[in-house]
Amino acid sequence: MIIGIPKEIKNNENRVALTPAGVAEFKKQGHLVYVQASAGENSGFSDKAYAEAGAELLPTIEDVYSIAEMIIKVKEPIASEYPLIKKDQLLFTYFHFASSEPLTHAMIERGAICLAYETVEKADRSLPLLVPMSEVAGRMSIQEGAKYLEKPLKGKGILLGGVPGVPPAKVLVLGGGIVGTQAAKMAAGFGAQVTIMDVSLARLRYLSDVMPANVTTIISNHYNILEAIATADLVIGAVLIPGAKAPHLITRDMLKLMGPGTVVVDVAVDQGGCIETCTPTTHENPTFIIDDIVHYCVANMPGAVPYTSTLALTNATLPYALQLANKGWQKACAENEELKKGLNIANGKILYKGVAEAWNLPFHEELVLENAVN
Repeated sequence: MIIGIPKEIKNNENRVALTPAGVAEFKKQGHLVYVQASAGENSGFSDKAYAEAGAELLPTIEDVYSIAEMIIKVKEPIASEYPLIKKDQLLFTYFHFASSEPLTHAMIERGAICLAYETVEKADRSLPLLVPMSEVAGRMSIQEGAKYLEKPLKGKGILLGGVPGVPPAKVLVLGGGIVGTQAAKMAAGFGAQVTIMDVSLARLRYLSDVMPANVTTIISNHYNILEAIATADLVIGAVLIPGAKAPHLITRDMLKLMGPGTVVVDVAVDQGGCIETCTPTTHENPTFIIDDIVHYCVANMPGAVPYTSTLALTNATLPYALQLANKGWQKACAENEELKKGLNIANGKILYKGVAEAWNLPFHEELVLENAVN
């Protein structure tokens, strides 16, 4: 198969979808890999390293899209990329269709085969291609939250861990999944007073066992959230429903209950987020203020630490990408239920229920079954 690796052009997206080591694996299995010049530069991987691994370098993004049968990316295509996508071209990347109706319609119209990292799912319902970036984003949420609590950045002027004789900041984490767990661990490591909420008692029991003493677990419901936000200094939104929009656990009218200078970080804002007032921002302009509450809503947080993120992501995606290249998408999805769940759009039809429901569009489960036996 002919593999294409374009340079990411979303604002301040510094990651790249494949390392030179990944190129070498594709070459070893008989595939051709074309990498756009300077695609890996911001992640610390030179054109020379790609060439030595066996990639062919192409000067423009148009060249890469034009030659590739499978495009491997990090983030969803942006509007300027839509016309470059060919009918039946396989795109393997993060899409988050449920948060972008224009992207959904564009991929349907282009006739692309869209296999989304975020909905590849194991039998135990874990999301193996979301986990590494969730780990990075969860840890980063505390790093960024601590920074924006500083007074020059319009925060409360509170040091996350406090000092002897002065109490630490109060951190509220909504969601006890991968993001929430990593956020709570980092905040606890800083010395903050941490509360983590989830709807699952089983998950809270687990977290209670593994977390340090400065982390408290509380069941997530409207009453408890109202009570917790009144004293929180930093709130982390860590709620994700695979392929669909998350519920708004904090609404606009609830902001008035929070102290001025409180910081909210909605990690899953690219999938809609769980804080109503959060809308996607960029690393260039990461925050905005509503009702004296500082909102940090960068949609590609791991892009700020591209070296770590690229290695973590490709460790997870490469085995799946090799299956797609070796077998073709139909056979690979027929033989691997995890990959099959990653299919969001194919042949102009939506194959993932959460995406169809998000935009009130037809859901075509039968096409997946049809493809699976071909």
